[in-house]
Amino acid sequence: MSRDHHALAILGPALHARLPGIRVLIVGSGGIGCELLKNVVLTGFGHITLLDLDTIDLSNLNRQFLFRKKDVKQPKSLVAARTAAHFNPRVHIEPLHANIKEPRFDVPWYKSFDIVLNALDNLDARRHVNKMCMAANVPLVESGTAGYFGQVQPIVKDQTECFDCLPKPTPKSFPVCTIRSTPSQPIHCIVWAKSYLFPQLFGEDEDDREELDEAEKQGENAAEIQNLRREAQAFTAVRALLRSGCQDGETSAARPLSQVFTDDVHNLLSMADMWRSRAPPEPLNFNTIVSTPISDEGAATSTSNGHTTAANALRDQKTLTLREMLDMFVSSTNRLATRLSLPKAKGGEETVVFDKDDDDALDFVCAAANLRSVIYGITTKTRWEVKEMAGNIIPAIATTNAVIAGLIVLQVLHILRATQPSTSTSSKGASTSMLRTVHLQHKPTIPLQPSRPEPPNSKCGICRDTFLDVRCHPWKITLGEIVDAVLKGVCAEEGEEDAIPGVTVYEGNRILADPDFDENLDRTLEDLSCGQGKFITIVDEDGEWGTIAVAVGLLSKSHSSDKPALMLPSPMPIVPRKARLQTPSPLPSTAKRPLEEDGEQPPAKRQRTETNGAPSSSPSKGYKEVDGIIIVDDGQDDDIIIIED
Repeated sequence: MSRDHHALAILGPALHARLPGIRVLIVGSGGIGCELLKNVVLTGFGHITLLDLDTIDLSNLNRQFLFRKKDVKQPKSLVAARTAAHFNPRVHIEPLHANIKEPRFDVPWYKSFDIVLNALDNLDARRHVNKMCMAANVPLVESGTAGYFGQVQPIVKDQTECFDCLPKPTPKSFPVCTIRSTPSQPIHCIVWAKSYLFPQLFGEDEDDREELDEAEKQGENAAEIQNLRREAQAFTAVRALLRSGCQDGETSAARPLSQVFTDDVHNLLSMADMWRSRAPPEPLNFNTIVSTPISDEGAATSTSNGHTTAANALRDQKTLTLREMLDMFVSSTNRLATRLSLPKAKGGEETVVFDKDDDDALDFVCAAANLRSVIYGITTKTRWEVKEMAGNIIPAIATTNAVIAGLIVLQVLHILRATQPSTSTSSKGASTSMLRTVHLQHKPTIPLQPSRPEPPNSKCGICRDTFLDVRCHPWKITLGEIVDAVLKGVCAEEGEEDAIPGVTVYEGNRILADPDFDENLDRTLEDLSCGQGKFITIVDEDGEWGTIAVAVGLLSKSHSSDKPALMLPSPMPIVPRKARLQTPSPLPSTAKRPLEEDGEQPPAKRQRTETNGAPSSSPSKGYKEVDGIIIVDDGQDDDIIIIED
């Protein structure tokens, strides 16, 4: 029996024969991605590109079965491709260890695939891939899991709703003053340690004045805001100390310890009004803490920037004593400071970004959050609990991933069946009759809930845009040149002589130009950071034309320098225009006509006569109000229009 015997019987000869030529992009090789890659390879898809930015962590091994312990710290995409290649030697897998949002992965790159499969775990990347697939007109199958729950959503441009057609819930946020001055829950302390203290000490030197200004505008306590401004200034010196190494034999952790857990707390206590209705914080006395003997187990420390050992894995679920928290803070701060102070040649780093799988960073956040919890009388958390909350970890179940991965492949096959071979690289022509959005739910009697995909949302700001794939030399072409060329091309396609009169030009959330701001029109795209992979959005100020999203791509290397540095698609796509609202003709006024200026009386109205109490017919159209209803009478019994008032 051949390898393809069962696949051929299930899929049929026509569809099975197409699979070796299908080009598939899988974005993500984690829990869903590993199962999905296995399914796609065994089904017989011939060309697979697997892209993932992450590396393998020890905690991945309980559900991502393409990895082994020896693979820890290696790129996920490379290891997954190498392992899955043995399942079907006739399949070509190209692994890419990269970020899907890199400029090189532009619209032309997406157009090289027949279908895209998402196996991502964050909202921002999902939205990016969705927009690129809409611009490239390539079918997308979106998916996700959370514990026992999961969903699969097939997306075909112009026929089903896209990922952004429905608003997604935004991550919960907390007021600035709650996080930085008056925490009351463990999550407040963890968010403070991860999103404020860690970036302040080890991340990029960000100016938080805008955040504080916005908080002040929102009506938060002005005295607290001023205190937070002073704290931010004090951290400047602490950052410099951490990057220069220890001085006078003092450890790197001593200064932030005293600054954060003693000085800043005393500053807050000086504002007595804040503590009239809540318990005041208690500054830590480090001499008292240090004099406390540490337990035999010791703090849950780990090797520098390495994965947690088996012994430490048990300590992750241990409740830390105050002394252990302090030792963990000192140890992690010193390790992070060493990474910053070393020269690049010796493995030094300019900044450190929080990663739940970076033990140095996790130790620091765990210790800092728990020390802050002690100060405010809040329940402390174990290292594992802090990792779950700081890393936004959702429990992953291998069975859920396997079910969702299988459903993804079924939807892919439905899309391919509905797509004619001549248009297999485009979602145009695909029928959605067989497609289903499927939800996996925690109901033993009905575990799968399929439904027909909804049509596109007419107000969607992504899939309802008109996309243009423009090739150019960004270092030569100015913003004004590309906007003028696009508008003239669109109007010419519509048979319009004049271009759209007033437009606003965006890149993401940035306003590049509008009718009252044209300074950027003479700057090149490269100068405006609008090069390869970016979208320039053109919006008609009058709202008559639809939104145009220009995808910027590079001209091929073989493009002659004698040819224009800007190439528009041919033919140009049709940009929809909103129908003008017709102003209804007003009903004839019942008021008497005024006298003519020359003093002549207007013609007298013809008197109506009634027969048997009914209004007589009239050769001309007339209006009459009867019991609050206006009757329009044109003299024909069968042509009476009744308009309710």
